[in-house]
Amino acid sequence: MITAGFSVRRIEESDLDAMYDLFEAVAEERRWIGTEPPIEREERRRHALAIIADESKGAFFVAVDDEGRLIGNLGLMVEPYGVADMGMMVAEDWRSRGVGSALLDAAIAWARTMPVHKISLQVWPHNEGARALYRKFGFEEEGVLRRHYRRRSGEIWDAVCMGLLLDE
Repeated sequence: MITAGFSVRRIEESDLDAMYDLFEAVAEERRWIGTEPPIEREERRRHALAIIADESKGAFFVAVDDEGRLIGNLGLMVEPYGVADMGMMVAEDWRSRGVGSALLDAAIAWARTMPVHKISLQVWPHNEGARALYRKFGFEEEGVLRRHYRRRSGEIWDAVCMGLLLDE
């Protein structure tokens, strides 16, 4: 899919270093994703390669700008019980420019072709932009994990659980 200034496609092995660079940059913000720096690249690389090799395990999608820079990614990990757990991140300078929507379009279309009946995710309560985007795509808030994630700062954060049913 090509959109103004960027395109979305399935990940390739050659994208992994750029994906982990983005992952580290977003983790450094310590505000939007659960992972805090440093990230374990080699363990994540092995996991990603297994998914790239076997679509039944999940899929990764990347958004790439017109200069070839990876500006967003979305991963789906398919659980044996038919739920795809989702995580997404977008480069700071590309947020609110349609990248998340384009990634979600691609991911949901892929999930509908798989033996997946639901996409599930967790998002921080303060991430109103992401929550609004997910609601726009039909995700519903299913509950809150109260005081669930201990951050390196010592704070304990809640997480909002959201899901999109694909079989209704």
